[in-house]
Amino acid sequence: MSEVKRRTAGRPPGPGKSASGHSQSLVRGLTLLERLAATPGGLALSELAEMVDLAPSTTHRLLQALQGQGFVTQDGELGVWKIDVKTFRIGNSFLEARDFVATSRPFLRRLTAQTGETANLGIRDGARAVFLAQSESPQMMRMITRLGSRAPLHASGVGKALMAWLPDDEFEWVLSERGLERVTENTLHTPETLRANLAEVRRQGFACDREEHAIGLHCVAACVHDQHGTPLAAISVSGPVARIPEARLLELGELVRETAAEITARLGGRVPSAQQQAAEA
Repeated sequence: MSEVKRRTAGRPPGPGKSASGHSQSLVRGLTLLERLAATPGGLALSELAEMVDLAPSTTHRLLQALQGQGFVTQDGELGVWKIDVKTFRIGNSFLEARDFVATSRPFLRRLTAQTGETANLGIRDGARAVFLAQSESPQMMRMITRLGSRAPLHASGVGKALMAWLPDDEFEWVLSERGLERVTENTLHTPETLRANLAEVRRQGFACDREEHAIGLHCVAACVHDQHGTPLAAISVSGPVARIPEARLLELGELVRETAAEITARLGGRVPSAQQQAAEA
């Protein structure tokens, strides 16, 4: 090999047609992933092609390449395209890096100091809420939730705060998967009453649990949102009805909503417009 050839053998290609074409395909593929990630229910090929302003044939070719690498999948029954497990893993590594549980803990402690009551953080796992962090009330009579314990979404403050912001298809799945069991006599156990209550949650920006999960216990909760405005977690303040009567329930709701919005901002999330309007009212 000549000296000239040795010097150029390992160089990356210049800004010629091949490199440019690969870069363009990469950008287009990432754009497709971004659109699909923002639509949990999936998109038809024609819808996706129109969104990204590409020919359906080009869009299909890119989707097939992404599918081959495990980044997207096609629903065989509906024919829509969705993100697949590899995309989830990459996105999940970002969530782990920012660690919303650790970020939320100082805010939970602040809520307990402000209210004198127990503050919790929970996430959605299927059709149930799971509690991951807690700041205990200093009161002798207080609400304590074992970390890792679960509660029905429709029958808990944290659960309803999360459920209110779910996409329609996920909301319907929860109803069909778990039903609306009555945990107490105050549990919202019909789709009509639950829908009306969740509409109120979206309007005011926080959920109220009025002895719906445990008799003698009141709770207020608000959702923490991710960068797409979808539910990431929810925080709550809970205590006995004797210390949190109806009037104070609403007062604490405002405080919890504002705190959830602070956590959302700290994590780089976005509060949905309906909640934002309520916060500014």
